[in-house]
This record gives sequence, C-alpha cells and structure tokens, in this order.
Amino acid sequence: MTVHRLAVFAAVLPIALVVTWDAPSLSPPGAGAEPERPLPAVERPTAAPHVVTREEWGADEESRTEPVTYTGPARAVFIHHTNHPDDYDCADAPEMLRSMQSHHVSSEGWDDLGYNFVVDKCGTVYEGRGGGVDRYVLGAHTTGFNYDTVGIAALGAFTDPTAVPPELVDAIAEVAAWKLRPGTDPNGRVRLVSTNDASMVPEGDPAELDVVSGHRDIVQTDCPGDALYAMLPEVRETAAGLRVAGAK
Repeated sequence: MTVHRLAVFAAVLPIALVVTWDAPSLSPPGAGAEPERPLPAVERPTAAPHVVTREEWGADEESRTEPVTYTGPARAVFIHHTNHPDDYDCADAPEMLRSMQSHHVSSEGWDDLGYNFVVDKCGTVYEGRGGGVDRYVLGAHTTGFNYDTVGIAALGAFTDPTAVPPELVDAIAEVAAWKLRPGTDPNGRVRLVSTNDASMVPEGDPAELDVVSGHRDIVQTDCPGDALYAMLPEVRETAAGLRVAGAK
C-alpha cells in the first residue's frame, strides 16, 4: 500500500515562521489529457458563499501550463487540512496560498493547487484550483477519487479541539452545500469507484463512503486533523440544513 503524505517546510509568513502542509495526491495518470467536459446545467440548492478569487489572493496563473479538466457534478466532498500551524494570522492566508501553490507546481511537478477550495480559520473561502468556481474542476486532492468530487482544505492542522473555530466549520459546510449535486443528502452515503491503486481501494473496486468524508477515510493519512475530523458530523448536519433551506 502506497502512502501519499509529504511534510514540506517553507517560510510563508513575513516573520520567521516555518510551516508544513499535507500535499494532496496526484490525479489519475493522463487525466489532464482528457477532453474538456461541458459545464453541466444544474440548479443550485443553495447560494454560493463569498469566495476570494485566485486573482484576489494572487495566484500565479503563468505557472499553469496544462488545460483544465472538468468532471461531473460533485457526488461527494473530501475534507482536508493543510497542516499549517493553527496560530497563523488570517491576513497572511493569501501569502500562505501562494507558497502552497508554488510548492505544488515547482516541487511536486503539478500544474496547480490540488484542492478545489481552501478555508481559513476565520471562515474565509478561497478559490483553490483554477477553472472556475461555478464549474466542477478535476482536483488532485484524494488519490483515486478525484473524479466527480470536490476537495475542501482547512488552512491549519486542527488536532486540538479548542483550535477548530465554528466559523471554519460553517464555511466548509457552506461550500459542501453549494457544490454537491442536486438531490444529494450531505448526511448520506455514496458509492464511488477507485481510479488507481494508490488509495486503500484497488483500481476499479467500489467504495461506499460518506457524502462528506475526510481524506483519511480513503487514504492512509491523519488528514484532516483529529479535532476537525471529529467535527465532520456537524459539517454534514449544517450542510444538510442549508440545502433544505435553499430548496424552499
């Protein structure tokens, strides 16, 4: 069994603070070469939360050389952490994102950030991988299960229960409620098929997972951190409530 974890040290803040993050997993081989799928015509059961765009946080668009690949509407979302120290200043989040993108491109050899969205501890939602927040962009967040799913990363480690702010939990739930395809119950289960052998499920085999799952549910990792992982039932309940309210 291959374990996809990488701790990387980089200076990302104006002060001499060293941070680490969990690198997301690569997309299936050849995924970038697939033809672009059209934007599905779907109805949103909830309104989009405010999302800080890549232009606003200063993403390096010149580093992207591969065409964007789109998938079908999201059948599930996977929750991650980036493994940065939890005591960062939210004003530094854009710089942290730029550093993370640089690492994913220059050190990992990927074309962009792996996560579709990143949420900081203040509840601010950032556009991650490029391609359009209203579209279903193929990410590189959960090896073997990137298709028809969305990767949401919490900026931090969140192993300490006192370090999981309610603003973070609510924002993750808002993204999940917005991006999951219509008719999907965030409290429900979903059957997905693995696209490679790098997860805990061999290529071609099915896996039954929570619609809102943690990275650790399908890949051998401690991501997201224990405290955030313990909050996933609340994320599901909040997302479900938002979708019911949005459907009225």
